[in-house]
Formats: sequence, structure tokens, C-alpha cells
Amino acid sequence: NSSRFGKFVEIQFDHNGRISGAAVRTYLLERSRVVQISDPERNYHCFYQLCASPEDAEKYRLGDPKNFHYLNQSNCFELDHTSNSREYAKTRRAMDIVGINLDEQEAIFRVVAAILHLGNIEFVQGKETDSSVLKDKKAQFHLQTAAELLKCDDKGLLDSLCTRIIVTRDESIKKTLDPVSSLTNRDTLARTIYSRLFDWLVDKVNKSIGQDPNSKSLIGVLDIYGFESFKYNSFEQFCINLTNEKLQQHFNQHVFKMEQEEYTKEEIDWSYIEFVDNQDVLDMIEKKPLGIISLLDEACMFPKSTHETFASKLFQTFKNHKRFSKPKLSRTDFTIAHYAGDVTYQADLFLEKNKDYVVAEHQSLLGLSNCPFVASLFPLVSEDSSKSSYKFSSIGTRFKQQLSALMDTLNSTHPHYIRCVKPNPSNKPGRFENVNVLQQLRCGGVLEAVRISCAGYPTRRPFDEFIDRFGILAPDILEGNYDEIAATELLLKKMNLSNFQVGKTKVFLRAGQMAELDTKRAEVLGNAAKIIQRQVRTFLAQRQIATLRKATVHLQALWRGKLARKLYRSMRKEGAAIRIQKNVRCWQAQKSYRRCRSAAVIIQAGLRGMAARKEFQIMHQTKSAVKIQTRWRGYKTCTDYLKLKKAAITFQCAWRGRVARKELKTLKLAAKETGALQEAKTKLEKRCEELTWRLQLEKRMRADLEEAKSQEISKLQTALQEMHAQVEASNALLNKEKASSKQAAEQAASAVKEMQAIQVIESNNAKVEKLIRDNDNMKILVESLEKRAMEVEQNFYEAQRKSDERLKRAEEAESKVDQLQETIQRLEEKLSNLE
Repeated sequence: NSSRFGKFVEIQFDHNGRISGAAVRTYLLERSRVVQISDPERNYHCFYQLCASPEDAEKYRLGDPKNFHYLNQSNCFELDHTSNSREYAKTRRAMDIVGINLDEQEAIFRVVAAILHLGNIEFVQGKETDSSVLKDKKAQFHLQTAAELLKCDDKGLLDSLCTRIIVTRDESIKKTLDPVSSLTNRDTLARTIYSRLFDWLVDKVNKSIGQDPNSKSLIGVLDIYGFESFKYNSFEQFCINLTNEKLQQHFNQHVFKMEQEEYTKEEIDWSYIEFVDNQDVLDMIEKKPLGIISLLDEACMFPKSTHETFASKLFQTFKNHKRFSKPKLSRTDFTIAHYAGDVTYQADLFLEKNKDYVVAEHQSLLGLSNCPFVASLFPLVSEDSSKSSYKFSSIGTRFKQQLSALMDTLNSTHPHYIRCVKPNPSNKPGRFENVNVLQQLRCGGVLEAVRISCAGYPTRRPFDEFIDRFGILAPDILEGNYDEIAATELLLKKMNLSNFQVGKTKVFLRAGQMAELDTKRAEVLGNAAKIIQRQVRTFLAQRQIATLRKATVHLQALWRGKLARKLYRSMRKEGAAIRIQKNVRCWQAQKSYRRCRSAAVIIQAGLRGMAARKEFQIMHQTKSAVKIQTRWRGYKTCTDYLKLKKAAITFQCAWRGRVARKELKTLKLAAKETGALQEAKTKLEKRCEELTWRLQLEKRMRADLEEAKSQEISKLQTALQEMHAQVEASNALLNKEKASSKQAAEQAASAVKEMQAIQVIESNNAKVEKLIRDNDNMKILVESLEKRAMEVEQNFYEAQRKSDERLKRAEEAESKVDQLQETIQRLEEKLSNLE
């Protein structure tokens, strides 16, 4: 990925100005991205391209990128409008063009696949303290695959990851590592392999292109990272911003200082233009022995140093520095005031990322690989240098040295600066965010350059070029022999320009004055061009008129003859056409008449059929309606008859009760006139037995009636309460009230029927009373039945008292029923009025 390392492309030329060689230099490859990425960024493209290759992925036992630890830390696996398989084919073709043969290409991608398999090797705690073993069979598979791809011993690879050899004067001590240290050792090996593979590719490209050691002229293109300030800034951002501080200083020296040197050289009146010098920031970072990089290297050399001790050392050293500050809510963060703004760095991983350990076990294992390519990446070192298991190398110091060499190269050339501006962060066309672009211009120093240019004389021209270009504005000044300096001053004064400066060899103009002179020059040239164009156009127009007149006369003669012939032909065609039209119109009229007649017949038939079907449908509907009306009238008459029958039966029951009461009176009178006491005695005995039986039956019936009566009364009371509640309800519930009133009326009717039944029972009770009276008269005559008659009489009195109470209750219920009927009638009247 080109954004993860800086590059300087150098094109070399010979003394004839022809390209004689080229070279590529790289700076600060972000090796940490091989083993650790954040969402949503991707790892290096070659991993995804190799996984997308169907043949090579199977050969190297790869597959979906989601299955590899170094790739699945982010959810971004595909790029929009980019095919990984096609990009892999392009990479292969590019390697062919550069001169990398097939064996080397296979070895390169075998190493890339081995890095992916290394990332899937996981460890767990072993049996001993501070030891580690492979986690499962999957880890064992990836270990064996990585060893096969690197062509080394799988046991040796496992030992190099899980153990460390400490060499002393007398002996070598083998120390086991815990799972966390083994994983760190694994990531170190992956970063080292990838970094050396990258360096080999750069050397291969340089050798393939070829360099000219005798070249003294070159054109270099420096493509390096821009200023970075994120929410979380680590060691990479620190090195990148150091690069930009260096380049900004070079930009200041080249643009601003050379600008003022030229003013001094031309001996013009000018005031010193101030600009921000960032030398103090560079000294704070680079200066020895108390620069940030030096303090970082010192902290890395001590085993017990941590990021907290490193941060405290920085706070103690730079506590009075104006460019250095400490955030309030953090113990290890520090802020540097760069030229583009303040950046807060997190020192948590500074020590780990600055350490570039070369593990002796890794070096010896891969240096003895059976693959010549892998062995060339890890050449064997001398015995003295391999005594220590870890050899420290500072990335920050090495990067500072590379940066110093780059600045020496830039200082020996004539630089031109190109500022790349990103219009929007979403990489979409047609969107230009002003705030974002302004921040980029400020970070790139462009606004400062514009300020300096506007404060000075941004436009300058040698006298001969100036007079040669703008002499046409005042041609009288250039007549005869003239002095260039004096002529320049007269010309500018004649154009009413001020605040310009005249040096020894150049004239210096303020911003906008050159544009004003160009406008006037364009106006003079435009007027002269108009005069020339007018004369030329007049000559051309006269010559064209003479030629056109001669041609017009000849053309008119030819055209008039052609018109006459055309007129004759048209008249002849018109006559023939009239005859043809007459016959065709006659045939068309006949055909149209026949078609219209047949259509009319079809339409008439259809309309008549439709009318007949409609009439039949009406008759059918009428017949069906008559049947429905007949059924409905029959149903209505039947229901009216049933209602009338029911009312008649009710009336008959009432009338029969009345007749029965009259007959009872007559029977009582006849019983008084009875003369035969003996027959009466026997009858009375039987009747006493019957009366006792009936009395018991009446008691049972009365108990049942009382229960039914209480239930009906409770029902009536609840119905009355419901009716009162419904009367007091709103008019919106009138339909429900009507239904409930009808239901209450039905209950009232049933209650009336029950009251009539009670009256019949009471009439029977009256008959019993008369019989008891006769029995009392018979008591005088029949002493044997005196006791039994007394008991019957007492029972009768109790029944009479209860019947009286029931009569009262019945009368009250009847009055309540009458009231209920009156309220129902009122409600019906109200409902009818409302309807």
C-alpha cells in the first residue's frame, strides 16, 4: 500500500540530457500494520490478492481472508470497484516486466502465505510455569504449513517461538516463554519477514531499472505522507509529523528566505517579512542527548523501562518548553505544538514500536532454510553478534538518519512543491468542503506562502522581457536609443501604477499589477487586430460580391428554365392525379357505405338483444320480488296471529279465574245449606285429610313461589335501576336504551303473568278459608275432630297472614309494574320524538 511508506523516485540523466538510470528509496514502512490493523482499514493488498487467486490460494492452503487473524481484525475485505483476483494478475505481470522470474515470484508469494499462517498460530499455558504450547490441532496445522512454505523444521520454528536462549560466558540457558510472550515473538517474526521481503523487492526493482553512478543531473519525485492528527496518535504519527516538520522547514528556507535574499540582491526597499520558524520543534525532537528520540532510545535500552517512566522523563525534561505540554486527564499523553497545529500523542506503544529486535533464533532458523530465497532474506551473521538472543535497533534513530540523507538530497537540488488537496473525506466527486480544504492548505503552509507573497512583490520580470512584452502600451518611449531602466519606469508611470520597485536587473510589481498590465496590453492588441480585420474583410467582401453577381446571373437563367419545365410536369401530373382521385374516392365511398351498413345491422342486432335481455331480467326481478313480498306478508301475518293468540290466552286465563271465584262463592252458599251432618262429617274427615295434604303442598308451593317471587322482584329492581341509569345517560346511547327498554318490557309482561298466577292461588286460598269455617261449625258437632280442626285452623290463620302479606307484596309489585310500563311508554314516546 503506497500510503504506508514514503518513497523518493530518482530519475538520472547523462551530460546529453538523456535518461541514464533511475532508483527508488523508501522511508519508514509501517511494519506494525502487518500484525495489527483497526476497523475499517485493510491490511496490505498482497494478502487479499493472494487469497483471491484460485490456483495459488489452494496451493498455499489459503482461503477466505476472514479465516486469518492478521486480516479479520477489520471488517473491510473488499474495495469498491476493485477485483482482488484481477489485481493479483496485474501484480504478476508487473513482476514479469520488472524482471522477477517465476521461481522468485513463487518464493515471494510463498513467504506472503507463510506470514498469514504464522498469524493463526495460537498458544496456551503449558504444564510448567511461564511455558506455552500450541492451542489446538488448528494451530498445529498452521505451524506445519508455515514451516513447509518457509522450508524449515516445524519443531525448530515452534522452539524459536516458545523459547529464548540466553548466552552467558560459561553456558547457554534456554528459557521458556509464556503465551503472551510467544504471541509477541510470533508477531515480531511476521513483521521481520515482511520488512525484509519489502526491502528485497525495492533492491530488485532498483537493480532491474539500473542506476548511473556517473550521473550528475537528476529529477526526483518525493511522495511521502502528509501531516496527521487523529483521535489516537502513536509512534507512526510522531515520525510522520517529524518528516513534515523537516519538509516545512525546507519549504520555509527555500520559499521565504530565498525571496528575501533576492530582494536584498536587487537592492530594493523592503521590510523584513516574519514567518514561523519551526527549528525549536526539530531541536526538541532530534537534538542529542535530550531530544525525544534520544530519550526514547535510552528508555528502550533499559529492560525495566515502561511507557510511564518514558512519559515522566519527557515531562521532566520539557516542562518549560513552549512547544511541549501535558494534558490534564492523562498520565502518559503529551502534546507537541507543530507548525500545523497541536497534536496529542499516546506514549503507550512508543517503546514497543521503536524496538526493532532481531531475534537470533529467527535469524539462525530461516538462515538455514532449504529455500535459497528465504535464506537470502536472513543471511548468517558472525558468532559475536549472535551471542545475544535479542539485538536492539532503534527505528526512530534509523528513520532520523534516512530523513537527514533525504534533506541533504533536497538541499542539493532545486525543489518544486506540489500540494495535494483532498476535496472531501468520503472520496466522492462533486463535493468540495471548504473547511476541510482550508485546514489542508494551512497544514501545508500554502496560506503562509500566500501571505508572504502578497506582503512582498510576487511578480518580477527582467527589464528586457518586460519592455518586449509591454512596450506596445507606450511606443513613443521606445523610439530611438533608450535606457531599459528609465523606459520601464516611464512605462509604469504612464500606466498610472505605483508601489512598484525597480531593481538592478528586474522590475518588481505588487499583486494584481501584472494582471492590470496584461489587460491593457490585450486591449491594445485587440484594437489593432480589429483594424486589420476590418481592412481584410472589406477587400474580401468586394471580391466576393463581383464573383457572386456573375454567378447569380448564370444561375438565374438556368433556374428559370428548370422552373418552367417543372411547372409543365406538375400541371400534367395534376390532371392525371385528379382522374385517379375521382375513381379512388368513388370506390372508397362505396366500400365505406357497405362497411357502415353491415356495422349498423350488427349494432342493431346487439342493441335489440341487449334490450330483450334487460326486459327479461326486469321480469325475473319482478317475479322474485313478488315471491319475497308474499313470503314476508305471510310471515308478518303469522307473527301477528301468534301475538293475538297469546293475548287471547292471557285474557282467557284472567276471565276463567274470575268465573272460578264466582263458582266458589256459590259453592260456599250451597255448603251452608247442607242438612246431613253425617255425610258432612265423613266429607269433612276426607276434606281435612285433603286439606292437610294440600296445606303441605301449598306450603311447598308457597316456598317455591316466594323464592321465584324474590328472584323476579330482584330482577325487576335491577331492571328499574338499569332503566333509570339509561334514562340519565346521554343521547348518544339512545339506540342501546331502546333495546334495553324492550327487554325490560318483556320482563314486565312475564311478571304480570306470574302475578295473575298468584291471584289464582289466592282465590284457592279463599276457598280453603271457607272450608275451614265450615269445619269450625262442624267442630261443635264432632268432638272427636276438635283437636285436629284447631290445628288446621291455626295453620290456616298463619297461611292467611302470609297470604295477606303476599297480597300486599303482589299489589306493590303490580304498582311497580304499572310504573315501569308508564316509564317504558314515556321512553318510547321520547324515542319516537327524537327519531
